[in-house]
Amino acid sequence: EYGYEYVYGHESSFSDSLFRRDDDARATLLAGDGNAAAPRPGKLFFVGDPKQSIYRFRRADVAVYERVKRELCAQGAEVLHLQTSFRAVQPLQELVNACFAPAMDGGRAAGDDSQAAYVALQPSRAGRADQPAIVALPVPDPYADWGKITNWSIEKSFPEAVGAFVDWLVRDSGWKVEENGAEVAVQARHVCILFRRFKSFRDDVTRDYVRALETRQIPHVLVGGRSFHDREEVLAIRNALNAIEWPEDELRVFATLRGPFFALADDDLLSFRGRVGRLHPLRRFDREQLAGGEAQVAEALAVLAELHFARNRRPIADTVARLLAAVRAHAGIAIWPTGEQALANCLRTLDMARRFERGGARSFRAFVERLEDDAERGAAEEAPAVEEGTEGVRVMTVHRAKGLEFPVVVLADPTCKLAREVPSRHVDPRRGLWAEPLCGCAPLDLLDAVDDELRRDRDEGVRIAYVAATRARDLLVVPAIGDTGAEADGWLAVLDPGIHPADENRRAAVAAPGCPVFGVDSVRQRPSESPGALASVMPGLHHPAHGAHDVVWWDPNLLDLDRAADVGLRQQSILEADAQNVAVASGARAHAAWQEAHRAAIAAGAVPSSLPLPVVELATGDVATDDRSIELIDLGAARAAGGAIFGSLMHAVLAVVPLSAGAAEIEALLRLHAVLLGVDVEVAANAVPRIAAALAHPLLQRAAASTERADVRREVPVTWRDGGGAVIAEGVVDLAFRDGGAWTVVDFKTDADLTARRADYERQVRLYCAGIEAATGEVARGVLLWV
Repeated sequence: EYGYEYVYGHESSFSDSLFRRDDDARATLLAGDGNAAAPRPGKLFFVGDPKQSIYRFRRADVAVYERVKRELCAQGAEVLHLQTSFRAVQPLQELVNACFAPAMDGGRAAGDDSQAAYVALQPSRAGRADQPAIVALPVPDPYADWGKITNWSIEKSFPEAVGAFVDWLVRDSGWKVEENGAEVAVQARHVCILFRRFKSFRDDVTRDYVRALETRQIPHVLVGGRSFHDREEVLAIRNALNAIEWPEDELRVFATLRGPFFALADDDLLSFRGRVGRLHPLRRFDREQLAGGEAQVAEALAVLAELHFARNRRPIADTVARLLAAVRAHAGIAIWPTGEQALANCLRTLDMARRFERGGARSFRAFVERLEDDAERGAAEEAPAVEEGTEGVRVMTVHRAKGLEFPVVVLADPTCKLAREVPSRHVDPRRGLWAEPLCGCAPLDLLDAVDDELRRDRDEGVRIAYVAATRARDLLVVPAIGDTGAEADGWLAVLDPGIHPADENRRAAVAAPGCPVFGVDSVRQRPSESPGALASVMPGLHHPAHGAHDVVWWDPNLLDLDRAADVGLRQQSILEADAQNVAVASGARAHAAWQEAHRAAIAAGAVPSSLPLPVVELATGDVATDDRSIELIDLGAARAAGGAIFGSLMHAVLAVVPLSAGAAEIEALLRLHAVLLGVDVEVAANAVPRIAAALAHPLLQRAAASTERADVRREVPVTWRDGGGAVIAEGVVDLAFRDGGAWTVVDFKTDADLTARRADYERQVRLYCAGIEAATGEVARGVLLWV
């Protein structure tokens, strides 16, 4: 390792003789104040790298280290800096030096020891001239629909870019890395994707990255995190084991039978539930009386029953293995799009059962509860040997990667914040104080130290980014956004000066060694109002604004993004005993034909067979209607022009007012809706006599009589096809009531003058009548009620 500081004397013996044996020193040690003890010359030696101190939540504080070092130096200790890096190639060291030297100032800006003092790295390995050591991988689609760069868009777009770049790297690049002193082609096992966190609130940050790798059939190993427990095959195993332990839990039993292992149809499960009874593996029923799908349900329940009765008389792993064998999971899962990984996870569950038993546990129920607890907490054991055998891309957090190194490191989740917005604790070792919020309340000690704690959290965030960047040996891939002023403000922002060129050089890219021929834009899609490609960093080789290294900005337009899964064709060749590949080739041709038909169906579906249009719009057009007569009833009210808002008020009240209401009730409803619609109450009062006149008309009196028979519809949506079927008409009928085996359709009109639009209104009511006749099979007549 590099970058460490050695504080030493002449011997490295750790014993009681490290400290002077005088009464004062012994008293200070017994009192617990080790900082006051005086070390004996030549007896103390310790090593550490404060730049990699990232466990502050475990009380590993840089300030304590710096204070002890300062006190030891005051008593004659010497400090030796080891600066030569035997891990990374020279361009990576130059990037790290350029970015972190300004950020790690030894706490001088804050006036304390909260940050490490930077010690520059010295090179040991030269970089390759035929391939880059640093790649800035732009987010392909950072813009949201409304034309702004958002964290949501970045989080949605960047995982696909990582998956596509790793796919190109391991399959097409031809790049080399050093392994055991020899140069070898980049393979999946050489790549590590590093995260600051695995969870954002309750969401698994790694899931989209893992899916991008799975879609491209890239083997991978997830070290920790929730994704293992959220995978379909693991959920299916957990449901099945719960159903075996608790057969009376019908929901778990149903989930097991309906899930991917038994895959029984809803119709069969519903039929069995209706004719036979509960889905209970231990219930008695005559299987000979069942046939078809119901017999399959009974057979599946019998499997769960047998496993339940013997679960505590055989090893836990044996029960899991018998379950997988009974449902032929190995063959079924192998043809999944991610079959190899799914099979590895099933076998991983077996391995977890064996390790659980080796730990002394014998209860099947204890193992099932352990799986549920791990899933709830998002815990996952280290990957077992079977999954390690895939030699895939490692997906892990920076904290798990500390002390490790990888030929290729891809930094992920660029929107993760550098530090918390609110500190989670305040620790003062000298006072023996630990203060943290409890039940939503924070102690005064924490509130008084908010600014200091936030600064220390940010300082540690910088150190976490340092640890992440220094895990790489040959290639470091850093997230980036190509457009001007759009750099993501996250945990990797400290690296921006080392990858972004100066503004005047953003378009001054040259051809990058070992890379494809790039285009001119580092953003794949952007809104029309954005500055355009001329404002982005041009893909190619750049010299950044800070540092002596070069950076290759990738072209996202060359990545194979948005790839769909291959639906298991690769796994089919594993299962087929077909030496001449005849069946595999036939299956491939059939799959190609299906894909063509699938594309044709999508293309055909993109053309609407029917066009939905509102009745109001149809009535003003050239749509053909029947020639039925529409009656106009003019109540003869004194109408003043009140505008559209007054008409809305009238319609709102007519839609809810009881058809037998009096003036007081009408007035109360008008005042209420006037407030809701923002109409002056005095203006609304003008509508009282008009609505009262409408309710007093014989037509609405007939509707009121139909109300008692529940044959009245008010503000009822109506949707139907016109005669040719090319248009779907949609509208809302003000009032329709059934009287004497026929429907009367009433449309309220509140216009000051009906003459100009009467023809359109009559066509509108004819369309309503046609729709109601089509829906009910009964005759409908139309009325325009001019209120």
